Amino acid sequence: MTLYEELGGREAIEAVVDDFYDRVLADDSLVDYFEETTMDELREHQAEFLSAVTGGPVEYTGAEMRAAHEHLALTDGDFDAVAGHLEAALRDNGVADEDVTAVLEAVESLRDDVLDR
Repeated sequence: MTLYEELGGREAIEAVVDDFYDRVLADDSLVDYFEETTMDELREHQAEFLSAVTGGPVEYTGAEMRAAHEHLALTDGDFDAVAGHLEAALRDNGVADEDVTAVLEAVESLRDDVLDR
């Protein structure tokens, strides 16, 4: 069974993504990064991304991580805040501890690209 299936498939991932972005947009330290973003598109890309990295039947078609984030000048603190919101969204949506860890490890592997290092 893939992590995608363990998480509950597309519907469960979309619920996590919605919860995640609600948290991010409520965070005063992060909300400005999303001022000129079409959130429906971003939510769709994020659901596609999470589906792809968890072994789902989806091919991620969004921008490469470095290209998508390089203009933002994000810091480790920003990355950590976003990862914290993702962890909270996963846990609050009933994702098992080992699956939360697996998702966060996949996200952590992208830190240098997201932070343009």
